[in-house]
Amino acid sequence: MYDVKKTFVRLTGRTPGVLYEPKEATAKQRIAVLVMHSDEDYLDFSTGDALAKRGYTVLCANVMNKEGILFTQIQKTKSVRAAVAYLRGLKTVEKIVLMGHSGGATLLSAYQAVAENGPEVFKGPEKIIPYPSDETLPPADGIMLLDANWGNAAMQLFSLDPAVEDENSGKMINPELDLFLPENGFHKDGVTYTKDFINRYQRAQSERNNCLIEYALSRLLLLENGNGNYADDEPMIIPGAAQGFFNNKLYAQDPDLMAHTQGAYRLIHADGSQTTEIIHSLRRQENDVSLTESFWEGARFLSVKTFLTSYAVRTESDFGYDASRVWGIDWDSSYSCVPGNMRHVSAPTLVMGMTAGWEFLASETIFSHAAAKDKEIAFVEGATHLFRPAKHMEKQEGQFGDTEKNLYDFVDAWLSSGRF
Repeated sequence: MYDVKKTFVRLTGRTPGVLYEPKEATAKQRIAVLVMHSDEDYLDFSTGDALAKRGYTVLCANVMNKEGILFTQIQKTKSVRAAVAYLRGLKTVEKIVLMGHSGGATLLSAYQAVAENGPEVFKGPEKIIPYPSDETLPPADGIMLLDANWGNAAMQLFSLDPAVEDENSGKMINPELDLFLPENGFHKDGVTYTKDFINRYQRAQSERNNCLIEYALSRLLLLENGNGNYADDEPMIIPGAAQGFFNNKLYAQDPDLMAHTQGAYRLIHADGSQTTEIIHSLRRQENDVSLTESFWEGARFLSVKTFLTSYAVRTESDFGYDASRVWGIDWDSSYSCVPGNMRHVSAPTLVMGMTAGWEFLASETIFSHAAAKDKEIAFVEGATHLFRPAKHMEKQEGQFGDTEKNLYDFVDAWLSSGRF
């Protein structure tokens, strides 16, 4: 392990970043890892220290327009492009690998798809809103998606409460679709939702989702014709749709959903050993109170354009998910969905999931859609979404070991394997 030097940098367009470097020259520092998220502050994310200690150059940077329109985060100067350009300008750097964690996978998979294929890759009629720029982008040499979710648009879908009966209120709730009523199967010590309830809930979630898209498209048409409520955009407040762990609906309450992979993959154990097996989630039931009636905790504050470009995805009439798969999402209708984006990425790809995280099943979906011939997938036993051991789930102290070390040791082996 090397001592680490940290340098605050200001990228083109005033994008802030922290450069992590080993204090002494290493053979690995020619490989630079770029860490960014679409919404959050990632300047001190664990990847910086962890990989710099192992000899790599790491840039953790922030986007400037948080909660903004995705394509502006990708291609303008206050963006991923600025961070890639900065790393290309370092004399010690020869290769760049993108690292997308959680919602960062949306941003970086979209960037790489455009960089490899040109902006026309997202301009087809299948897109709700075609990619609005003709600017080309410099591609990275690889991409790592570490406990990525399905994408910002899909997570918005999973957070949508279909029990809402009035788009202007979070208090008018259809009791037949209320997740938190005992008569529908909710209990704090373990839910018992029936298959019929789950099917009705998911069908209603899809219907509300597509209605919101149609509404937003109608408002966009008025805006474009000069008949909107504002000249450039309009607010769009969605009751019962706040994103984030405590607003994920149904599967967060029912751990039997999204519970295990379909295929067998490598599982990294506490001692660093690996087995190949069906991967099971360790996730427990969460969220015993609905936040839908709350304006500050349950509603989503967007604009019409932000929703359509960054948080909307079409669903089909049979949308749903069970213990091991998700179906009925048109991944190609939005460039805010990682599985659809990765269909266009041919650079070497590493996908890793955390078995104690709440989005771990997305890793298999992303991996199955990834176009790269050189792609790998693995899971870390007992790791949370932030890569730390899930102490509250351990049956004995230290059961899961140092999950963060196990993760970054695997990443180190993948980066240094000769592919770059």
